[in-house]
Amino acid sequence: MAVIIAGERSGVGKTTVTLALLAAMKARSAKSPVQSFKVGPDYIDPMFHSYITGLPCRNLDPVLTSEDYVKGCFAKHSQNAEYALIEGVMGLFDGATGKDDTASTAHVARLLDAPVVLILNCASTSRSIAAIAHGYRTFDPRIHIAGVVLNRVGSDRHLELLTQALEPLNLPILGVLRRQDDISIPDRHLGLVPTAEMSDLDGIIERLAHLGETCFDWEKLLPLMASTHPAAPSPSERGGEEILLPSPTRRGAGGEGLRIAIAQDRAFSFYYADNLDLFREMGAELIPWSPISDRTLPENIQGLYFGGGFPEVFASELAENKTARASVYKAITSGIPTYAECGGLMYLCDRIVDFHEQSFPMVNIFPTAAKMGKRLTLGYRQAITLQDSPLVNKGDRVWGHEFHRSSLTELSDRPLYSLQGYDSHLQYPSEGWQKYRVHASYTHLHFGAQKHLLDRFLNNCNQVSVIRPVGK
Repeated sequence: MAVIIAGERSGVGKTTVTLALLAAMKARSAKSPVQSFKVGPDYIDPMFHSYITGLPCRNLDPVLTSEDYVKGCFAKHSQNAEYALIEGVMGLFDGATGKDDTASTAHVARLLDAPVVLILNCASTSRSIAAIAHGYRTFDPRIHIAGVVLNRVGSDRHLELLTQALEPLNLPILGVLRRQDDISIPDRHLGLVPTAEMSDLDGIIERLAHLGETCFDWEKLLPLMASTHPAAPSPSERGGEEILLPSPTRRGAGGEGLRIAIAQDRAFSFYYADNLDLFREMGAELIPWSPISDRTLPENIQGLYFGGGFPEVFASELAENKTARASVYKAITSGIPTYAECGGLMYLCDRIVDFHEQSFPMVNIFPTAAKMGKRLTLGYRQAITLQDSPLVNKGDRVWGHEFHRSSLTELSDRPLYSLQGYDSHLQYPSEGWQKYRVHASYTHLHFGAQKHLLDRFLNNCNQVSVIRPVGK
């Protein structure tokens, strides 16, 4: 099947352990495919997975998609891999609400019937570690904890005390990481620094591979990670409902022959692999370009796609590329359908104001500034659409996720969305912009179980003439 790397809380070392295991497995046998997955809506951790394995990491998120989609996605992408490894999110039982564990690592573990390896932070504790491990193992009997990894072990004597405490539980110790084994991966205001910005990434991966090779019990771990090529749920198991998974044989007439310019560089890198697959499976061609370094948009395009990322970090370079900004402005005001989420929304504003209060001009489609601040906006959102856009019809309800530290100085007088949290009684300020043929919002979307949104976008792209860049 696969093994899930879970933590007893956030910050316990899930990503370090996951990357160490992936790097060691890749170093052991470069020809044995290792498919990785990430629970939740995160973009950055999957970049590191993919850099190591050479395969796109897939997000498993039952809120942004559905339970059936999670099972089908896992089955599809693990079937050709020799090993499969899933990195959890937050603490094992932490999800969208405190009332249950919806969207948690435990939720996904139950859906996939996958064993869990629990990482324990052993700093400043000894015998009490047994109480923590016992509590996690018995809290939900449906979760199979196959073993533990002891992290931040201080000394041989400390390890001896921990081992003695855990022995009555008959819970295998599958790995031991010492305090000096900590490998620092740079981070900033939204998590780890993306792979494209790290000059010493190969060196870090080499150190992680050594950590993985020397600190884990591979004889016990490898059988847990061996993929058993699970089958996707049958129509009867899923009540006859269609699971909207990317498939090499699936084609949608709405996208045939379309060229969609997709912003992909250091400023714009937040994209779900399944979303990109769906564009291609529906016949559209994604044309990568860089708002930082390319002078104009690609030629002969019928749509624009701006994902999230860190435009605030590269605001100076984006501002300096005046011809690219002019090219985007002309294309949008000429009527090209455009989808922009989070960082993409910020790029289409009048300006970005960074953490140092410096202001940088952007494309100026929307008469507002995106201003960085200390407050983190984070969580699942059910968005009730208030306006028609190239992706949605008024009255539609879609699931998305917000994750940003910026806010807009001016709000649209006709916002795109009214927002509710996962618990419907939690209301959030309306947000999003719809102007010309642009759908722009802070809310990230996954098209996997909402394919109709992509259908609508590509149908809108089919209705426009080819947009040629400025100066062509």
